[in-house]
Amino acid sequence: MKHKKIIVDTGPIVAFLNKNDQYHEWAKTQFSLLNPPLITCESVISEACYLLKNFEHGASNVLELIERQLIIMPFDLQSEIVLIKKLVEKYKNIPMSLADACLVRLSGQISDSVIYTLDTDFRIYRKNQRNIIPLIIPDTV
Repeated sequence: MKHKKIIVDTGPIVAFLNKNDQYHEWAKTQFSLLNPPLITCESVISEACYLLKNFEHGASNVLELIERQLIIMPFDLQSEIVLIKKLVEKYKNIPMSLADACLVRLSGQISDSVIYTLDTDFRIYRKNQRNIIPLIIPDTV
């Protein structure tokens, strides 16, 4: 995956930082194979910090990934709000989280991208209304 831009979801970040997570080894292996910086949005970072709040240095470790520029956040929710609302409405039966909507939109903005996730909903979502989103996802999910 050296050529593609990698968009990272909450699940792999949490699994990478939580040694007790069932996908920890998978996430650790994937992170070692991927070429940083990984791309995400602030909603994903917020979710990851929240999910790791009970772990020692959990949120700090998430923020350190940003500080070290292993993860960057070029997404601007304000400028994309109309399309984000349309995505959330389109997938209301799933339902789609704000973070997922932002990542789907990012995948539409970055043509040669792949989403690194543990969330099978990304198999349903479509970028640019009808295009399948390439994924890095464990076979066991």
